Amino acid sequence: MHKCLLLLLITLGSYALHSQEPTIQRDSSAIENDTISKIDYLKYLGNGYFPTKFLNVDLRYLVKFNQYEGFRTGLGGITNDEFSEKYRINSYVVYGFKDHRFKYRIGGGFRINEATDTWINLSYTDDLQETGSSSFLTDKRFFQFFEPRLLNIDLFHKHITKAINIEHKLTNHLVTETEFAISKIEPTYSYNFVIGNESFRSFDISTAKISAQWSPFSHFETIKDKVTQTKEGFPKFTLQLTQSFKNVLKGDFNYFKVDFRTRYKITHNDKVFSEIVLSSGLATGNTPLTHLYHAYPNNITKETVLQRFSVAGINSFETMYFNEFFSDRFATLQIKHFVKPFRITERYRPQLVLISRFALGNMQDIERHQNITFGTLNKGYSEAGFEINKLLFGFGLSFAYRYGGYHLPEFADNLAAKFTFNVSL
Repeated sequence: MHKCLLLLLITLGSYALHSQEPTIQRDSSAIENDTISKIDYLKYLGNGYFPTKFLNVDLRYLVKFNQYEGFRTGLGGITNDEFSEKYRINSYVVYGFKDHRFKYRIGGGFRINEATDTWINLSYTDDLQETGSSSFLTDKRFFQFFEPRLLNIDLFHKHITKAINIEHKLTNHLVTETEFAISKIEPTYSYNFVIGNESFRSFDISTAKISAQWSPFSHFETIKDKVTQTKEGFPKFTLQLTQSFKNVLKGDFNYFKVDFRTRYKITHNDKVFSEIVLSSGLATGNTPLTHLYHAYPNNITKETVLQRFSVAGINSFETMYFNEFFSDRFATLQIKHFVKPFRITERYRPQLVLISRFALGNMQDIERHQNITFGTLNKGYSEAGFEINKLLFGFGLSFAYRYGGYHLPEFADNLAAKFTFNVSL
């Protein structure tokens, strides 16, 4: 298996290197056609890709760090239209230096309808996933040069997943994805999921998902024979349904999940705006902790504020401690107001952001989840704070305070002080 992974790594690297070899004696028109414009180049980088002729190298896999793997490094990428407009390969290989283990994904797809941008994708993945995390199939790629929450995450589960996925655009404003997957799950921490007289340390899950994203107020135009979004409109709505099947391809559990999110942006002028994100989820049936919900906490369990000093996330609860709460039903509301930047000089303009976050959740049959201790969010969780961004080289400062139903007795335990990091291309 390691030989296969090494071969995949070499192949991806060879594509990247070969695609950058200089071509001699090209005329000006060829140079113009082959050269990626500066705007397109920055757009690729902003999405986390380093573009080459046939392969866009995926920057997400170069270097990361977390509490379980330590440093995690590797190489990945996806073929582009120069390689083929009908077929694509999307794969990666990484290695964790603390757990001494390779992780990888081998995947690809083929387009069956250009007008509706319909693709069928196949993948085989052997990797880790954070317990309690959730995502939507239809989410656009989200990339950060630095992902602060990863540094302190320690609750992962291993998964080997085989999946078939169908992407389909019903209209420019409504895109869908459907997926059927089978996964072998093994938590990396002490955990048993108990149902009746059965106790599961590891388990198999067979799921069907359908996800839809509706952007009714966005504007689209056909540019160079491709439909391009010219204006991002709000609100946006995303809905995802998941059904797990017992006794289908060795699946151990029946459960059903529904996830919903809406994003809204209120623009006061080109520099002053507010962002509102409402997220919710509901899981019924026999759902293991690995597939339940947390509220994206980002606070490590240390005694003093300075010991907890780290980097603030984008949409995480900065005062909520890791593994403090899990839910089978939850809702979060996050509100950010971006104040007009302070014009210190022509180029130096820090910006104040006012933040409020709320979370509400609960869990039935909490006794099923054994060898792990956590609370629920039934009393309602609240925090408020502010950020001062772009103070120096993209770095800023963040302060948040925890209040309400889960306010802690000691003042310092409710306070979070952190760096922020924002880079715009």
